[in-house]
Amino acid sequence: MNFLAHLYLSGESPEIKIGNFIGDFVKGKNFEERFGKEISKGITFHREIDWYTDQHPVVKQSKTRLRPKYHHYSGVITDVFFDHFLARNFDKYSKKFLPDFADECYTIIQHHDPVLPDEVKYMMPYMIKGNWLVNYAQIDGIHRALSGMARRTRFVSKMEEASEDLKNHYSDFEKEFFAFFPDLQKFADDWLKVN
Repeated sequence: MNFLAHLYLSGESPEIKIGNFIGDFVKGKNFEERFGKEISKGITFHREIDWYTDQHPVVKQSKTRLRPKYHHYSGVITDVFFDHFLARNFDKYSKKFLPDFADECYTIIQHHDPVLPDEVKYMMPYMIKGNWLVNYAQIDGIHRALSGMARRTRFVSKMEEASEDLKNHYSDFEKEFFAFFPDLQKFADDWLKVN
């Protein structure tokens, strides 16, 4: 899953939100000394969400549809597509309005600026100015997100073309999201209860 889902699944703890948000930018296993217990828990939680998502048979269907063109980037693209469906249907999953949730998240992230990895500090002004979390609800927002990722990859990814695949197979990806996301929610809720 991408930024919106990781933040949404984190529950109410600001520190777990931060860890879950920065998870892709933290390497290795020994990060508790740097980030503290709760943020480290969020980083671990991020990795657990990614592992669960990658193993799920419905997600594998989505990735298989994209793999012939996008190869190993198919998983990244699927994550972004699923954030699109979460953003479009946020009122089904949260009592908060998406713009309010996004503003809360931006505030929490800015409040924790001293611990953010450098790549996150660099990204945040663009994220806030472009209101990525809210704009994921629009296909144009997804196109901008994937085009930005494409510019940052070392290899040709063609991710800037992926929004066309979303349009062409919209109902398939939407059905897969709705089949998968309740399972992910349960996994995340259960993980938070025991960790």
